[in-house]
Amino acid sequence: MSSDRGGLEDVIACTTEICAIDGQQGRLVYRGYDVGDLAGRVGFEEVAHLLWTGALPDRAGLEALRASLREHAVLPAGIVELLRALPRTTAMTALRTAVSALGHFDPDDSDHSRTANRARAIRLTGQTAAVVAAWWRLGRGLEPLPPREDLPHAANFLYMLSGRVPGPLQGRAMDVALVLHADHELNASTFAARVTAATLAGMHAAVTAAVGALEGPLHGGANEAVMRVVEEVGRPERALPWVRAELAAGRKVPGFGHRVYRTIDPRAAALAELARRLGEETGDTLPYAITAALDAAVRGERGLFPNVDLYSGDVYRALGIPRELFTPVFAVSRVSGWTAHIIEQHEHNRLIRPRAQYVGPSARTRGAD
Repeated sequence: MSSDRGGLEDVIACTTEICAIDGQQGRLVYRGYDVGDLAGRVGFEEVAHLLWTGALPDRAGLEALRASLREHAVLPAGIVELLRALPRTTAMTALRTAVSALGHFDPDDSDHSRTANRARAIRLTGQTAAVVAAWWRLGRGLEPLPPREDLPHAANFLYMLSGRVPGPLQGRAMDVALVLHADHELNASTFAARVTAATLAGMHAAVTAAVGALEGPLHGGANEAVMRVVEEVGRPERALPWVRAELAAGRKVPGFGHRVYRTIDPRAAALAELARRLGEETGDTLPYAITAALDAAVRGERGLFPNVDLYSGDVYRALGIPRELFTPVFAVSRVSGWTAHIIEQHEHNRLIRPRAQYVGPSARTRGAD
């Protein structure tokens, strides 16, 4: 590998049947289905089932999955007490700790069979949403809420977070956001999960590694940066001069460009429409207007297209999700993809052991004493 190929860019590290990206055409495909054909047409539970098994569930399978996710969204008492005792640092560090600790409650974490791993994937998907919601509520002197029997996973997450049943558009927007973020091939956190799983470590260890990778600001947190920009710009008419000043100073504008896509990120278009509709429903259209103005300015000045982070912050904000939970909410969705990749890695395992190109000094000798 030559020195200009740092970061393993375009290097094929594994084969997968789970997810494909066509960066030239701007397509994201889950198990053969274009994400645009899934988002808003099937729910997050169905997409998770698709990622884990390769097929969409029938009605009975869907109801069973929803019931299981609700069951596991009630956290073990020991995990609640752990979250209560942790210092109030960040939600991501709490999530990383909680996922690791949940491994202690697994009946047999060393069983990597397909059946055991699929059951574990369902548990972790229900638990991840519950951990994020519980962490937020405990930090505000509120007790965690159990999920409602009458709500699907996305709407239940919003309920467990706020204590309010979301309206139809809010529930649909959360569901679409979870579908769009469910998997994205070998991003940094998924690669971390597969590398860890390839050692035959258990699913909890591999998901903990994934959460750790997501915690880094170069992977998670970009939508938080976008919202800070939106607040700094303040008005749509200030977007163009602000963008010009940033580009002239050699600074990147968060929410634009992607290592894989060479056109618009297909997830961005769907989230932009949701952000617009949510803004109209709440009467708070200014954040979307500023974001859309930033989109037009960056495209006009540099020809860069938005990625998934540009509009996701607008959506989360309109749903009442606090900014410090934007990255953990990513994990609420992406845990479905992480666990799908762990299942696949365990079924077709080979230890992942790349090589490094040495660029240090050579032919050195130790001098005389």
